[in-house]
Amino acid sequence: MPENQPIKRESIYFPGLNGLRFIAAFFVLIHHNEQIKQIFQMENFFDFPFIEVIGKLGVILFFVLSGFLITYLLLKEEEATGTIEVKKFYIRRMLRIWPLYYLLMGMGFFVFPYLALTQGPINYTALFSNYSSNFIFFLFLMPNVAYILNSAIPFISQMWSVGVEEQFYFEWPLLMKKVKNKEVLLYSIIFFYLAVKFGGFALNKYVLGSSGLKTFLSFWQLFNIDCMAIGGLIAFYYFKKDEIKLKFLYHKFTQVFVISLLTILIALGIHIPYFHYEFYAILFGILILNLATNPNGIFNLENRVLNFLGKISYGIYMLHPFAIFAGIKLLNMFAIDNFFVELVTVSLLTILIAYISYEFLEKYFIKRKIAYSKIISGDNVKQ
Repeated sequence: MPENQPIKRESIYFPGLNGLRFIAAFFVLIHHNEQIKQIFQMENFFDFPFIEVIGKLGVILFFVLSGFLITYLLLKEEEATGTIEVKKFYIRRMLRIWPLYYLLMGMGFFVFPYLALTQGPINYTALFSNYSSNFIFFLFLMPNVAYILNSAIPFISQMWSVGVEEQFYFEWPLLMKKVKNKEVLLYSIIFFYLAVKFGGFALNKYVLGSSGLKTFLSFWQLFNIDCMAIGGLIAFYYFKKDEIKLKFLYHKFTQVFVISLLTILIALGIHIPYFHYEFYAILFGILILNLATNPNGIFNLENRVLNFLGKISYGIYMLHPFAIFAGIKLLNMFAIDNFFVELVTVSLLTILIAYISYEFLEKYFIKRKIAYSKIISGDNVKQ
């Protein structure tokens, strides 16, 4: 292509997914809010089934969303250009994820342990007792390993899920580029994950039962790559315009059934035996497909407020523990202990901090990553 010829870029935007991203982040916020209130010995609902399940399910929803969006974008890139530029994929990921990740990591290791505002009914034993190994794990995008081996570190333990995504996507563009049959690839990842999971459980129960195996199984249950692959599989069906599957998935009965089932199961805090996250991931995938691509969808999350909140959802997810802690301390200064006042306060404070992060840090790098994209997504993907 001549140097003076502009690069043609195709823009892709999936409606409704910004709202879904905010819902996922808000689920995690509510879960951690009640957990931190428990640490402060305040009245809380942390032991309620609904509160117990929504934290990890919010993360699973993020995983399915990421799997759907990034898989679809890679498929479109390959269709448009004949290949997948792996190096540019990595650069896009770095520009979108790393600035806030490493800023918060620095705060977690060098600022929060010494800041007056972040002292109180928590301790930093998990950080300082394994300081060097924690630092290395976080530095090399393995906070999930630090979480399993050395326990939760105040204000930055939620970053474990970012580590899982980055580890998965280190391999994902390479596999997508090399493997021709994408459907087989996606099914293989799902079955491989489940085989390791249940094989490990069987070994632990009937054969070995070693502490090392238990540690690995704890890590594997956080490494929900099968849920990302489920999102990718849904994207593949849409990309290929698989009429048989789409006809079923788009049907109004399917939409009503999935939305109703998700509402009931999450509200009651129902845990599904053996396939808990996979079961919810499939329902989330169907919900995502209909929100984003079904012209006759019965559910709509596309509006200015949710679009804004979804746009800053990465900051909401990453920064909410600090906002919750600061909000509770502020209310305690005025002897305010009201559930709704507290929830509104920490939610608004989280949104404010996330907005500042987006405007003064993330947006700068988001603009830079466009130069490395031939398929441009809207504001609803951490590509």
